[in-house]
Amino acid sequence: MAAAQGGKLSFDGERHLKNIKQLTNGGENAEAYFSSDSKQLIFQSKRDGRNCDQIYRMNIDGSKVKMVSNGEGRTTCSYFFKGNKRVIYASTHGGKKECPPNPDMSQGYVWAVYPDFDLYTSTPDGKDIKKLTDTPGYDAEATISPDGKKIIFTSERSGDLELYSMDIDGKNLKQLTDVVGYDGGAFYSPDSKMIVYRRSTPTTPAEVARYKSLLARHLIVPTTFEIWVMNADGSNKRQITNLAGGSFAPYFTPDGKRIIFCTNYFATDPRKRNFDLALINLDGTGLERVTFNETFDGFPMFSPNGKKLVFASNRNAAKEGETNVFIADWVN
Repeated sequence: MAAAQGGKLSFDGERHLKNIKQLTNGGENAEAYFSSDSKQLIFQSKRDGRNCDQIYRMNIDGSKVKMVSNGEGRTTCSYFFKGNKRVIYASTHGGKKECPPNPDMSQGYVWAVYPDFDLYTSTPDGKDIKKLTDTPGYDAEATISPDGKKIIFTSERSGDLELYSMDIDGKNLKQLTDVVGYDGGAFYSPDSKMIVYRRSTPTTPAEVARYKSLLARHLIVPTTFEIWVMNADGSNKRQITNLAGGSFAPYFTPDGKRIIFCTNYFATDPRKRNFDLALINLDGTGLERVTFNETFDGFPMFSPNGKKLVFASNRNAAKEGETNVFIADWVN
């Protein structure tokens, strides 16, 4: 289903990616993640005249696109349970059925962390919706361990944005991070024994004060993220990248030995708006650029069988700012 807009699907230097195909055409589509049988994708998309993202699923060839969420509120960060009988996503619809307002950009480039976000599960066709979290503040960014036993997510319930794990039925909640700053975007390793995540660490008193002031208004500044890993129980935390920019959306390679992530480290424009995919070893060595598109490439995930990589990109956009979902064969 490669699009016919006449743009480029691949660029010189992208030796890890073969047979790139564009799966969506137009609008804003991102965070596409594989089902455990590697046959389907679940993703968020702003389309069909809607004012904010809803959750959709499709086959890995881009066919049979169906909306999963109920069309109310704003949704984000969807994921299949092991066995594909249920899915999880975050939605604000428990607060209001309308889309929440966009963040106030008079504060600079900020992301909103809407307090109405809670975690919901449903069947893949959107039925039998069950609310999994019900605490004040942001609960979102949930993913599930490959062994099917644990959920990891970001929550504001402590007053800061921390990572928590729990059983897939919501029991045995455990706080995994506890240092001031945003911890999020977490994924388990293929053996479910480690977690990779992004972290923003305010260090000076002025940075801490600004972070807390923005968070009180449900905002964060996403300009400086580094990639971290820890054991699944929260022990042995260590920083992997030190690139002094925006590095996020990390995911383990199929062998668990490296991390693929999105970063603006290679950007040459003054505002560092170009994001590419890169690989890095778990000890922070061996940084390798994977994509060479001059706009945005992000949100990579390997298929559970290790054969495919799915990612979101501005490449081949019919209009400036469009983000689509792409899939490629992975070449080691």
